[in-house]
Amino acid sequence: MLCGGLRIPAVGLRSFYDRKMPDDFLTRRSFLGGVVASSALGAVSGVPAFASAAAKTSSYFELLRLPYSATAYAGLENRIVLTRSGSRWQGHGVEVETAAEVATLAVHVSAAGTALTHVHLRWSAAVDSRLRFLGDHWERSYGDLAWRAMMPERVMPWYFAAFDGAALHGYGVETGAGAMCFWQVDAEGVSLWLDVSNGGSGVELGERQLHAATIVTRRGEAGEDAIAALHQFCEVMCRKPRPSQGVVYGTNDWYYAYGKSSRELILEDADMAAALRPAGGPKPFTVIDDGWTHKDKFPDMAQLAGEIRERGVRPGIWIRPLIAPEGTNRELLMPEARFGRRTERTAELAYDPTIPDALEAVRTKLRQLAEWGYEMVKHDFSTYDLLGQWGFEMGAQPALSGWHFHDRSRTNAEIIADLYREIRATLGEKTLILGCNTVGQLGAGIFDLSRTGDDTSGKIWERTRRMGVNTIAFRLAQQGSFFAVDGDCVAVTQAVPWRETEQWLRYVAASGTALFVSVEKQAMGAEQRQALKEAFQVAAKAAPFKTAADWFESTVPERWGAQRFEWCGDEGAWPFSV
Repeated sequence: MLCGGLRIPAVGLRSFYDRKMPDDFLTRRSFLGGVVASSALGAVSGVPAFASAAAKTSSYFELLRLPYSATAYAGLENRIVLTRSGSRWQGHGVEVETAAEVATLAVHVSAAGTALTHVHLRWSAAVDSRLRFLGDHWERSYGDLAWRAMMPERVMPWYFAAFDGAALHGYGVETGAGAMCFWQVDAEGVSLWLDVSNGGSGVELGERQLHAATIVTRRGEAGEDAIAALHQFCEVMCRKPRPSQGVVYGTNDWYYAYGKSSRELILEDADMAAALRPAGGPKPFTVIDDGWTHKDKFPDMAQLAGEIRERGVRPGIWIRPLIAPEGTNRELLMPEARFGRRTERTAELAYDPTIPDALEAVRTKLRQLAEWGYEMVKHDFSTYDLLGQWGFEMGAQPALSGWHFHDRSRTNAEIIADLYREIRATLGEKTLILGCNTVGQLGAGIFDLSRTGDDTSGKIWERTRRMGVNTIAFRLAQQGSFFAVDGDCVAVTQAVPWRETEQWLRYVAASGTALFVSVEKQAMGAEQRQALKEAFQVAAKAAPFKTAADWFESTVPERWGAQRFEWCGDEGAWPFSV
């Protein structure tokens, strides 16, 4: 908890998703051995009912000014009081400097001789408790993004939006920050925490000055479409997104095969993608997900890429770049201490990319994919492999304390972003890169696409409803501003009722985000084939939704203009863990 800056932030509540999954449900994590508005918006109901008051008194609070206070930490138990002189705060060898420009406030940190973990900036502001707030996630979301009332201890990574019933205001840091940043808001003011840790220990900056973050804001206007306003703020945060590669759609085998695929099944997927392609539309992709390393099922990956291409389809492939094979020199690996006491996770070996030889091993894996001719690379698991936690476990601590990388001179944010840049440099500019379990704020401008939510499912509809619908609804503003959003696959399988699947298919296609379908051949009938064909035609136009009428009321909005969805059906939502 934090009011007045006298206490360390409480670790966020653990998500109820961190529970045992049903025996018949398989996620990529378990497979790989991991965790085994007002009238201005069309008379929207359920939003803060004080738009008239907001018109008289602005609900926007100015953060592009000197903070009220700055506090440093060399470990949360070691608080360092800093004294202000002009735009600098200094004490015990630590200096925090803020540099105000026309529309930004840059934060620089120096700490020669001190292994710094955090900097806390605090602005005094009278924040109306009736505002509603939308935060983001460290990496993927987990079905939990929503507009919520003020919660002082709530951790909002990277940015947040505030809505007063008429206008939506944005506050955040520019993409590519040098620190893992999160915000808190309470009635007395706003806090920004800059986590400059290296692993779970202090960073050793030496004589270097760290550009920790650049703060930006956007003042909204009454009557703007809310998602459009948030999209414009995302454009403020990301000044140099990668140029659009056009519509991205196609097939992915994971949610019908779950790692038990084959060359023959992949070629059937490619044939289907070619048949579904609308006349004159862009070439679809066929993405080969995990399981392709079984040589008996996939004898020649370069040949397979060529066979996919011969069908008028673009080949894509999944990889876990940091995973290391058994027998790897342990001096090249991440420390097991990053998992804390979670001993069930320590069997997985991951390269430490701050070690030159380990990074070269990662590059070698990536080069092979490019040499084989794959035009899209989906890389996965890097946040977990680096920091030892899933996003829903992180709260205010992206990494557990007590460990560090081999190179202690860079922050976690810098190490992650450097890895992303290495992936881009190795694969080249022409290869489309899709990040999964990656930090969107650090990958924006580097990756072409990002999986913004946790896994959907080809077995349990409830998981798709929670994860997929939620991430598209609340991260749709990142579409085209950070990268192309991928809400994960539409699984057409016998295990999931077609009524629900058809709605999810229609929703993804109409959202303008990436559309990947995972189709079990036994579930493909004439009705499914026609629906898929129509969805590909809609997706090829890439026309995104505007704000849902119930965006402020639900974690899974149902009313999107003329489109209506019934996500819960006659029996309601499943109340148990999925």
